[in-house]
Amino acid sequence: MAQRHIVFRPATQPGDVARQLADRFEAVRRELEVPEQFPPEVLAEASTAAAHADLPERDETSVPFITIDPPTSMDLDQAMWIERDGDGYRVRYAIADVPAFVKAGGAVDAETRRRGQTVYCPDKRVQLHPTELSEGAASLLPDQVRPAFVWDIRLAPDGEGTSVEVSRAMVKSVHRYDYEQVQKDIDAGTAEECLLLLKEVGEKRIALERERGGASLPMPEQEVEEGEDGSFHISFRPVLPAEDWNAQISLLTGMGAADLMLKGKVGILRTMPPPDPRDLKRFQRQAAAAGVPWPDGMAYGEFLRTLDRTDPRHLALIHEATSLFRGAGYTPFVGSVPEQPMHAAVANPYAHVTAPLRRLVDRFGLLVCEALSTGGEVPAWVREALPTLPDIMATSDRRTNAVERACTDAVEAAELLPFVGQTLAGVVVDENDKGVVVQLVEHAVVARATGSAKAGASVSVRVDAADIASGAIRLSVV
Repeated sequence: MAQRHIVFRPATQPGDVARQLADRFEAVRRELEVPEQFPPEVLAEASTAAAHADLPERDETSVPFITIDPPTSMDLDQAMWIERDGDGYRVRYAIADVPAFVKAGGAVDAETRRRGQTVYCPDKRVQLHPTELSEGAASLLPDQVRPAFVWDIRLAPDGEGTSVEVSRAMVKSVHRYDYEQVQKDIDAGTAEECLLLLKEVGEKRIALERERGGASLPMPEQEVEEGEDGSFHISFRPVLPAEDWNAQISLLTGMGAADLMLKGKVGILRTMPPPDPRDLKRFQRQAAAAGVPWPDGMAYGEFLRTLDRTDPRHLALIHEATSLFRGAGYTPFVGSVPEQPMHAAVANPYAHVTAPLRRLVDRFGLLVCEALSTGGEVPAWVREALPTLPDIMATSDRRTNAVERACTDAVEAAELLPFVGQTLAGVVVDENDKGVVVQLVEHAVVARATGSAKAGASVSVRVDAADIASGAIRLSVV
């Protein structure tokens, strides 16, 4: 399921509400038992591994890889280089070689299996790996020679993949970009060739996704910023086209990984069933309630592409659309292919292999694919681990989603705190015997309210209570 990402920026001298939010975020991590500190033996092993990694012999440092990440990120999983290949394209995608630093059966291995993934909170992130690895020796930082799994993918002129290989090699990123810089350079016509080809390939891959019937749900980042006077400004940062293009390269690689796994009859896929018809009908009612036209016969993936990420009503629909992406999980297999290998949103078999610094399962997928691509044997310990990964990741996902929900509740409570006792404009997006669900027109809040009204009705909603410490808000239709 797509996740809502909230960034919290308190003032230089945080006010009362900011302190309450910080306290609540800390309490959420404590209540949900998010492991923030690494045990001493894990830190010691990570320090040793950083200095004595199992490095590959192959040298690809002549390839001028670039990275594209948020400006403050230090855990850089991916670097890319795109060039023309006849009338097609050649994409080389370097993924951080985490296995070079993590000993099978060691302390870091055990700790990452306990954590499952990096947990992103509005005020901080709780990392999967110790900082010495995730933001240091294993990260594809600029001007540093690093080990990586290098994917070499050839594309036809229309962007369709024709071949995929992956092998370990030493690489070097020569330039670090952030998304806004990439978008600005492309829009201004000053971008380097690799970035221009990223746009070209990205747009062609998006067109292929539409032809497959795929659906993507890029969630806008919610920014919560406290002014020096103690006031709060809450807004959504729309997803830039450059982020969509970049995401397509990751999807391309994940599809190539799934193809290798299926041909080799060993691996672990990310699978997801089609949307439940009841969820789809509910979402269609919500679209009608919001006044957003949905032409007859238009697939839900195509409809999602029509939504304006800067329109409050459309944003509410984007958040509610997460109900259509339920049921995703991991399907391991050894010796035979699974009966259901598809990921409905991707509309293709797909595997997670591009974020090993932040997600446990990717480390195993990379080792499987590298062995299959180079004609080697998948290590026995990797085969043995595959059946255990779905439960590990499901547990981690439940914890991460609970953290996200609780932090979001606190932010919404903070947003509505100044309006307790006042009435706000809203739109009813759903109704049931317990009341209604309303989207507040001028606020990034979708919540239950007492009272009755028909779906689609514009209503006045009174804010009866808002409590940051519990994340609870009470609304009523008046």
